[in-house]
Amino acid sequence: MKILITGFEPFGGEKINPALEAIKKVKDNIEGAEIVKEEIPTVFGKSIEKLEEVVKKHHPDAVICVGQAGGRFDITVERVAINMDDARIDDNDGNKPIDEKIFQDGENAYFSTLPIKAIVKEISNNGIPASVSNSAGTFVCNHIMYGLLYIINKKYPNIKGGFIHVPYIPIQVVNKKEVPSMALDDMVKALECAVIAILKNKEDIKLSCGEIC
Repeated sequence: MKILITGFEPFGGEKINPALEAIKKVKDNIEGAEIVKEEIPTVFGKSIEKLEEVVKKHHPDAVICVGQAGGRFDITVERVAINMDDARIDDNDGNKPIDEKIFQDGENAYFSTLPIKAIVKEISNNGIPASVSNSAGTFVCNHIMYGLLYIINKKYPNIKGGFIHVPYIPIQVVNKKEVPSMALDDMVKALECAVIAILKNKEDIKLSCGEIC
């Protein structure tokens, strides 16, 4: 089995992106599965183009896209991506789409095809905080998750795919009061746990991860 893991380059004025740093340290082989890692530009449009390029190149059985969610406390496994770009800041090429569909012929939303609750359980069982997230935002993280699931839906129905957000690492919050962070090694372990959960679970498990608004 081959699993492709992608991480974004730094954006928004940050000099580091923990998503990219974490995937670099993930083992190349996990319980017999080959792990392939690729860097993705934090740019609308180009990110999906790059993703489709590396999917064609590597022919993975599953894809995990990873991104930074500064301000979150834990590893968040995304449930759904929506067909909407609505940027609060510029991407790395200066683009700032507002209320724009990602694909005109795409569904309003696509759900992750990874065993998201099994992933949360595996990470949590290893002592790392994790939860299901029901919003991937409307920046490039949601953009690429939607793009991945669109590509899978249209061209690669046998590939499983989804997205995981990671918090800041400590060096990013030195001058940011009361902003949560997580050790990079814990992020690496969490991503390796995600791979193990994918290998162990062809179907997702039943686990209470709901929210009361």
